[in-house]
Amino acid sequence: MAERSGERRGERRVTIGEAAELLRLSKDAVRMRIKRGTLRSEKRDGRVYVHLNDVPDADADAEPNALIAAKDETIRVLREQLDSERRANEENRRLLAGLIERVPELGSAPPERGEEAPGAPESKGPGAGAAGGDAEAHRGPQKPWWRRFFGR
Repeated sequence: MAERSGERRGERRVTIGEAAELLRLSKDAVRMRIKRGTLRSEKRDGRVYVHLNDVPDADADAEPNALIAAKDETIRVLREQLDSERRANEENRRLLAGLIERVPELGSAPPERGEEAPGAPESKGPGAGAAGGDAEAHRGPQKPWWRRFFGR
């Protein structure tokens, strides 16, 4: 676009649409920059013109290539992190599934013959069962004291 009268050297006066294309922004983004004062503008004949200083051509600009390379590198790193977290999550699920399978074993398994349950009273010896210990063993589980006391 050719320079227009009243412009400073190295500055171009363009419409909002042209500024959006040159800056690779949306028209709304250009309007917001004008509103914030980060882009100089003027209103003439009912149209808003944006003053741009030395806007480089898209072909001569090497910066987008560097930005694309940086973006690609960031994506690669994030994918590696995601894969690592997925593997860790699978390992945690596998461990949790194994523990869930063992919960019934750990909590309610009756003691093996000859073994005593943790916290069980000690047996009185080999001959003690005949005197009345067998009677207690065959009664089954005993009611809690409060049910025996209150009769429920």
